[in-house]
Amino acid sequence: MNTPDETPATDAATDEVSLESLVGDWLTVPDLAERLDLPLSIVRRLIDDREVLAHRIGERKVVAVPAAFLDEEGIIPSLAGTFTVLADGRMNDEEILRWLFTPDDTFPGGSAIGAVHAGFKTEVRRRAMEEAL
Repeated sequence: MNTPDETPATDAATDEVSLESLVGDWLTVPDLAERLDLPLSIVRRLIDDREVLAHRIGERKVVAVPAAFLDEEGIIPSLAGTFTVLADGRMNDEEILRWLFTPDDTFPGGSAIGAVHAGFKTEVRRRAMEEAL
């Protein structure tokens, strides 16, 4: 417990660690390329085109994508539109990742990303629009 003179650390490294643990499972760009059976250049283009969001993780700050952005068929197509809605509401990529992965029992599946996996794209998109206002 913090005493009144102690404040919790809020530096970028601490925030990054908590985002890493919030998301949990990450795929590096080479791992994502292998899983999708695509060349690295195409995977990098998917990131550049915001079909998936990436973040630098770990001590070496490698670029990685949340594994939850994929299902058995590949990248979940409905995510790109949700990213756009949230970005239009002035959220940066880290804020979007936090919004998607933060536990929220009001979502089916326990979080926005859980709701997407459970087939509730419309509900997630509706709430994303509300966030963007």
